Amino acid sequence: MGANHARVFASLPDAELIGVVDSDTLTAARVAGACDCRSMDGIEGLIEAGVEAVSVAVPASMHADVAVEVIQRGIDLLVEKPLAEGLEQAQYIVESARSSGAVLMVGHVERFNPAVMKLKECVDQGLLGNIISMSARRVGPYSPRIRGAGIILDLATHDINVMGHLCDGPVQRVFARAGSVLHTREDQASLMLGFKSGATGLIETNWLTPHRVRTLTVVGSEAIAEVDYIGVTLDIYDGAWHRRANVVTQEPLRVELEHFVRCCRERATPLVCGEDGVHAVAVALAATVSAKTGTVQEME
Repeated sequence: MGANHARVFASLPDAELIGVVDSDTLTAARVAGACDCRSMDGIEGLIEAGVEAVSVAVPASMHADVAVEVIQRGIDLLVEKPLAEGLEQAQYIVESARSSGAVLMVGHVERFNPAVMKLKECVDQGLLGNIISMSARRVGPYSPRIRGAGIILDLATHDINVMGHLCDGPVQRVFARAGSVLHTREDQASLMLGFKSGATGLIETNWLTPHRVRTLTVVGSEAIAEVDYIGVTLDIYDGAWHRRANVVTQEPLRVELEHFVRCCRERATPLVCGEDGVHAVAVALAATVSAKTGTVQEME
């Protein structure tokens, strides 16, 4: 993911990519060469080069250490989701950003998928009526990029965040079932979420199926919407008619990073702020406990 961040940043007219850091020096050199920037040794190298913002796309277990080192120096920061592996770590990152005045954004990239952004517009305009339920399917083969986090924290957090965004409210309760079929961490899970608004959310996710599927169905009192994240499409049905919404196809990561740069320049609060990242982590961890205990978890 870090290589993609570098690729997009290097192409943005309002940003200058100074350098990249990776624990694998060969990877750092390869990415730097492809993006026409410098390969640096550690965070100190970036800081000495005078960077104004940093994008962190390391394994989730390292997010807290790297993020806090950057934020405490007042440098703006984008952290890939999940914000951290633990709730206390996630909260500490947010508190550090608040104390330093740095902009903190969490990389829930699906929020910047043009189909999701268009769906949010339709929801806010009342085209779907009241949201009754949401159902997401996020499945596919295992990726070697994944290190540390299980599938609930790594993948389900995408849909936890999107669903909360659509119904403008936090998750109040969680029930989940999960298991490990081919890997040491959980590699398949089903989550049921209860939102403050009264809406319910169902999330199916796994690293077992041969083909990637990324879909979301939203059932409203007035219409139903279907999103294909990969195809970047939005279909709306009201029972009497069906139409495909006019969605301008753009790479979600590019939309996300353009927004981050704009927030840094304007000192604005990002669409996905630190508190959003904390809530996604909290719900994911509650789902993990639910899966282990077989009990419904109430969110505080």
